[in-house]
Amino acid sequence: MAQSCLNCLKYTMCAVNFLFWLCGTAVLGFGVYLMTSLEFSSLIPSVPSFSIASCLVIIGTIISCIAFLGFLGALKENRCLLISFFILLFILMMMELAAACVLLAYEKEVGTFIKEDLQKSLKTSEASRKSGNETKKDDWDVLQQTLQCCGVINRTDWTSLLPPSCCATSCENESYFKKGCFELLKDFFEEHFLTTGAAVITICIIEVLGMCFAMTLFCHISRSGLGYK
Repeated sequence: MAQSCLNCLKYTMCAVNFLFWLCGTAVLGFGVYLMTSLEFSSLIPSVPSFSIASCLVIIGTIISCIAFLGFLGALKENRCLLISFFILLFILMMMELAAACVLLAYEKEVGTFIKEDLQKSLKTSEASRKSGNETKKDDWDVLQQTLQCCGVINRTDWTSLLPPSCCATSCENESYFKKGCFELLKDFFEEHFLTTGAAVITICIIEVLGMCFAMTLFCHISRSGLGYK
């Protein structure tokens, strides 16, 4: 009976980690695609490596690597891989909780910092457009089209000609998005504060379950004397 439960736990862990590996690979692939189709720029100039494409690549890489460790460790019943999976999940969860605490404790300071950096980034994008470098879309085009916003506060942040990504329907009719991207993001998080909190808690619960599953298998393998096979 105990062996059947452990086998069920093992293959459940394999299936879940394989699903997460697929999701991580898809995010990684999309990030690489954006890197090749966008003008690589940072939305936060204070952190030059921060861009939509690079963030997707980093997130996809982390998810796919951790999920692969969990999948292979459970499938092969390998103690080394299982304990590595456990440690990485624990570190990731601690980083997420630390980031959430910092955002809650320094909400105004973080908001001001992001707002100022977005304005610097917009000016850089605008200067690039003025110089005629428009062979590729940049991160601002993706951000504005995705969120249906224009500028940081509003469209007046673009001191020159508004980019096509600011147009709601047709630029010829001067139908532009009214809200700025920063204001839209701020309003979204204020309106969905509970939903965001629930999502963070759900992610932490999934990570805790993953650690519990990994440690249960690890202890079973240790008791069985299977070593590092």
